[in-house]
Amino acid sequence: MATLSRWYANFMLEYQDPWTKDWFLVGSLGKLALILFAYVQFCTKIGPRLMKDRKPFHLTKTIQVYDVIQVFLNGYLVHEGIKCGWGTTYSYACEPIDYSGSEAALRMRRAVWLYYMIKVIDLLDTVFFVLRKKYNQVTFLHIYHHTLMPFCAYIGVTFSPGGHGSLLGLVNAFIHVILYTYYFLAAFGPEIQKYLWWKKYVTKLQLVQFVIIFVHNLQVIPRDCSYPKIFNILLVIQSGYFMYLFGSFYVRAYIEKKPQTTIIKDTTMKEAPPKLNGTMNGYMNGDAKKAL
Repeated sequence: MATLSRWYANFMLEYQDPWTKDWFLVGSLGKLALILFAYVQFCTKIGPRLMKDRKPFHLTKTIQVYDVIQVFLNGYLVHEGIKCGWGTTYSYACEPIDYSGSEAALRMRRAVWLYYMIKVIDLLDTVFFVLRKKYNQVTFLHIYHHTLMPFCAYIGVTFSPGGHGSLLGLVNAFIHVILYTYYFLAAFGPEIQKYLWWKKYVTKLQLVQFVIIFVHNLQVIPRDCSYPKIFNILLVIQSGYFMYLFGSFYVRAYIEKKPQTTIIKDTTMKEAPPKLNGTMNGYMNGDAKKAL
């Protein structure tokens, strides 16, 4: 253990970005690991047990406020991503990480950190599902996605706060602006929902997002680029896997019209049987009226 501890300390000392190491939730992976462990335990075990003999909470107004906050945070992140590089000086073919202390580099670091914070905040999506006893929406895809994204964002802000891989944050934030705008409007009920014809296309946008990230990182792997290849490879693998997961969901939900499978095995499922149009938020929404 002592050897492992020394190796970890030396690794962090050598590779961690010195500008972000003291930022909130950045310095130690243990803090994030504890948050994610508590999240998974609450959403799959503790939460359903606590809610077993309770009525669902009515959180419509709370979730609407949450949706508005998400729209503004992600909208600001899109603005910063464009202004910091992707709409100005960044190259889509190959963009190294700027480890300097320039104003542009620091601004991009702050944008990457904000993306990390948003991914942590996104964990509330599942907490709201559990408190409202919408267990049909707590699927493997949902839990996996929400657990993995904060971890990936942590790696980004800790070791590569900018450069080629940061396009993921920009594209993902743009999708979230559309997604949470939809959630907010759908919460007003049938009178507004009848105009929200584009819910099916949110899922398609998710798939387009993963294709963009897949191609954007795949094309740079065989070429000379100062951006760390390991991050390109990891992004290709993960975006490819998400294309498979979200593509499978799309086929089941909109083509085969089969319900999703929850990961909560509990008698409370009798109160919330699986629905065809389940939500797997942060990323796709079926029946928003029931979800909100």
